[in-house]
Amino acid sequence: EENGHQNKRLKSNADEEDAEDQNKKSPKRKIVLLMAYSGKGYHGMQRNVGSSQFKTIEDDLVSALVQSGCIPENHGEDMKKMSFQRCARTDKGVSAAGQIVSLKVRLIDDILEKINNHLPSHIRILGLKRVTGGFNSKNKCDARTYSYMLPTFAFAHKDHDVQEELYRLDTETLERVNKLLACYKGTHNFHNFTSQKGPRDPSAKRYIMEMYCGEPFVRESMEFAVIKVKGQSFMMHQIRKMIGLVIAIVKGYAAESIMERSWGEEKVDVPKAPGLGLVLEKVHFEKYNRRFGNDGLHEPLEWTEEEEKIAVFKEQYIYPTIINTEREEKSMANWLNTLPIHDFNSSAVEMQTNNKNSKKSSDLEGSDGCGDDSD
Repeated sequence: EENGHQNKRLKSNADEEDAEDQNKKSPKRKIVLLMAYSGKGYHGMQRNVGSSQFKTIEDDLVSALVQSGCIPENHGEDMKKMSFQRCARTDKGVSAAGQIVSLKVRLIDDILEKINNHLPSHIRILGLKRVTGGFNSKNKCDARTYSYMLPTFAFAHKDHDVQEELYRLDTETLERVNKLLACYKGTHNFHNFTSQKGPRDPSAKRYIMEMYCGEPFVRESMEFAVIKVKGQSFMMHQIRKMIGLVIAIVKGYAAESIMERSWGEEKVDVPKAPGLGLVLEKVHFEKYNRRFGNDGLHEPLEWTEEEEKIAVFKEQYIYPTIINTEREEKSMANWLNTLPIHDFNSSAVEMQTNNKNSKKSSDLEGSDGCGDDSD
């Protein structure tokens, strides 16, 4: 009997030593992973522990990390244990071509291949880099670039009867769209472009570096265009509301002056464009790269070698999902039908009662809606 116990003890000790040897061979290191995913059918990026009915991208990612042997199972249950941080919390249905997450993992052999083997094909890890021990992908990120792909009939004037597949965006309308998008550049108070932030909340002020709409192109007989926006950081629904407001103005539902009003303290009814076309394109780490990118120990967080893989993933999973879903579910067309319900003047009720005449005259004067970008 004693021998039996001793054998068991020896065996368990040997197992532990094997596991320790394995861990010594692959010690835990802080890394970043470059991720691409199609967000359709997911309730955003961020994991909601204990809420299994709302599936997120991180649910699938954590499961793959555990199954591939990169992290122990208890780290999957408590993500703080692996110092996990995502660069951007993408909303429900939103896709990414260049999301970055930072975490501590065991650097096992063929790590990318092993993680990807446990992921569905519409979620891929495209790259991995070692980073400094204190690196946090959210805090170290200087800026984020998003794109928004939409059918161009979204910009057709409300008074024109439009056949969606036949509509083509003319140069004049595209120029107007770009003039309005450029108004967002600079620092503005975006409290009207998200929920649960008051007009005096300092965190509602955001800095936009660039925003423009590219040349239209035809896919499967429908014309699309892509809007790009680069900013320091964005609040929930901010980009969709920024685009929604421009669409409402171009379509003739709202006056251009609403833009400047929306940055003021009063509450303005800003419509939120569908989530379907939104894609996190790229995250920027300029300050980190300057400090650590060429220190001889770490690589700069740039992904030029992975650009081809990113482009292939977008063509294979992101663009077809946006195009096919738009054709089948008509998310943009259905949303456009809700624009007349919005009251773009409702916020001015108090002003009207205080001074009806001055309200009328200021509306008549109008505005290009840009405001002053120097603030």
